[in-house]
Amino acid sequence: MDFALTANQESIRDAVAKICARFDDAYWLKKDKEGGFPADFHKALADAGWLGICIPEAYGGSGLGISDAAIMMRTIAESGAGMSGASAVHMNVFGLNPVVVFGNEEQCKRMLPPIVDGTRRACFAVTEPNTGLNTTQLKTRAVRSGDKYIVNGQKVWISTAQVAEKILLLARTTPLEDVKKPTHGLSLFYTDFDRSRIAVHEIEKMGRKAVDSNELFIENFEIPLEDRLGEEGRGFEYILHGMNPERILIAAEAVGLGKLALSRAAAYAKERNVFNRPIGKNQAIQHPLAKNWMELEAAWLMTLSAGWQYDQGQPCGPAANAAKYLAGEAGYQACEQAVMTHGGFGYAKEYHVERYLRESLIPRIAPISPQLILSFIAEKVLGLPKSY
Repeated sequence: MDFALTANQESIRDAVAKICARFDDAYWLKKDKEGGFPADFHKALADAGWLGICIPEAYGGSGLGISDAAIMMRTIAESGAGMSGASAVHMNVFGLNPVVVFGNEEQCKRMLPPIVDGTRRACFAVTEPNTGLNTTQLKTRAVRSGDKYIVNGQKVWISTAQVAEKILLLARTTPLEDVKKPTHGLSLFYTDFDRSRIAVHEIEKMGRKAVDSNELFIENFEIPLEDRLGEEGRGFEYILHGMNPERILIAAEAVGLGKLALSRAAAYAKERNVFNRPIGKNQAIQHPLAKNWMELEAAWLMTLSAGWQYDQGQPCGPAANAAKYLAGEAGYQACEQAVMTHGGFGYAKEYHVERYLRESLIPRIAPISPQLILSFIAEKVLGLPKSY
């Protein structure tokens, strides 16, 4: 198994890096301060065809694998865009995989090309205020009424809902008390974002102001029957086909962000002179940065391994979760050390590393907590009793 980048993967990295170079530190600093979706950045990637990297060629995409997408997402984060840039395209890269896998031919032809060309943006609505990661207990209901469903409920931490034209929505179609297993009775829909029926309230947050996070209040939202993906009641099974790719991609983004912070820290350590010598000459500066490099490299190899397993059609849950955990921790540690290396200047926005530290908490927390990953590995890999 060789995880050296192929010539094609190197060309992906170089081409994406060239686009990202058009959006400099000043651009992302302004976005971090003022907010507002980076539509021009999103459009630049869409115009070059990168938003369809994992979508089949028959629907306008490139038909490449999650491994290739991981290289792209790492490149975006590492360019200086960080999680602000990565999150602007993240959902559109992996999120519609359930459409690809479970949508019929008419749905794929209708739903996928607008995502590829950037004329439509989608948000992913699963999490709810009172259920968190306990997805089988979600309360949003979709009730069948003739050739449509009527949806009522709430969702929270929904990224890009301020600008999205489409929504991928998971809702309960059969009451929990009427199903044999909690995972049954959930259905998945991909449909127009009707703002007359969905109230969107933005959540002010610690970082990544450029990409909004929101709470949704859904009232009598009508979804046409033709916008349901696959069979009614099997939505939980369907979203699993998006969860492992999401973990792999966010791991790649965490590695990219960590590498970005590490490069800034190493450069500063060479230039900053205290007591008539560069601070990078001191082992107290060198050793933590060297450790960061090793941890990021290990996380990247785990990410590539998980991507390879997914692309080969192998069960990749443990690898995908391990990659997300290792990358989230390594990225956070590298960003924290970058601030510490800069000393007092690390707290100044003009050096950017404080932004990286704030953004590094995103892949550490989301889309699944490190504690739940540890519980998953303990149970599914080590065979220990379920702890939650």
